[in-house]
Amino acid sequence: MGVAHPTEIGVEPAGVAAAVSRLTVVPQRRYGIWVGTALALLLAFVIIRAFASNPAFAWGTAAGYLFHPSIMRGLGNTLMLTVIIMVLAIVVGTVIAIMRVSPSPVLRAFAGVYVWFFRGVPALIQLIFWFNLSLLVREISLTLPFLGTLFAVRTNDFMTPFFSAVIALSLCEAGYMAEIIRAGIKSVPSGQSEAASALGMPYRMILKRITLPQAMRFVLPPTGNEAINLLKMTSLVTFIAVDDLFYTAQSIYARTFETIPLLIVVAFWYLAVVSIMSVGQHFLERHFGRSDTRREPLTMRALRNAVSLRGVAR
Repeated sequence: MGVAHPTEIGVEPAGVAAAVSRLTVVPQRRYGIWVGTALALLLAFVIIRAFASNPAFAWGTAAGYLFHPSIMRGLGNTLMLTVIIMVLAIVVGTVIAIMRVSPSPVLRAFAGVYVWFFRGVPALIQLIFWFNLSLLVREISLTLPFLGTLFAVRTNDFMTPFFSAVIALSLCEAGYMAEIIRAGIKSVPSGQSEAASALGMPYRMILKRITLPQAMRFVLPPTGNEAINLLKMTSLVTFIAVDDLFYTAQSIYARTFETIPLLIVVAFWYLAVVSIMSVGQHFLERHFGRSDTRREPLTMRALRNAVSLRGVAR
């Protein structure tokens, strides 16, 4: 059943326009949003008032420790740990991800066991295990036939707290990065790899030129989240006496008993660094996703709108 045009039922377009102009538009009442907004503002006021009026927070003491040399040294170690571990995790995770999508069943099995183990065992347990590696291996050496022992070093001298933290957290984080990169590789249509293979491109070149560049836009957002999580996870190195931000704060309030102000300082620096990382992640995502934001020039958009309005007026 068709809808009759206004001129077919004896109504002129000018009359229809006049009738529409006399209609009263009543905005929708959104009582739930109003109530939720009021409750959120009330809760924010209560929290801010509690933080500002409670003298136990000792904001002046916290401000005095904010740029303390020990705190700055611990912050630097935390940032250095995060960067080193994340770079190693991306490298190892990329290798494991490529092995997981490899045609070889042996490589796929090895990579699957790696991801299963390092994602299944808690990071703290891995950290303590590597720190106590000397209980299993007294000495690390390299011996070759006809050449003898090239080098030998005591495990206690080699596995320092800092190096143990780097190895343990890198291997742990690589398990998560492998799954992120594998998902990015799988997101690329397989037809492109098949076409490149039909043209005679080797598998290594297909990964380098076609698959991995396109997978970046899918890999980058979760990688940014993993980097932020890793920054916070580095606080676990306190258990093996690595001089990071949290360990430094603990060392100070163990002497001064100013626990709350030092925890506020630690929280402030973690929030500051995470905020900076989030801004950087936003710009990186926009850079790699620029092909999705196809914006028309202003003149073309204005011309298109003008044509559509003329069509409506007719």
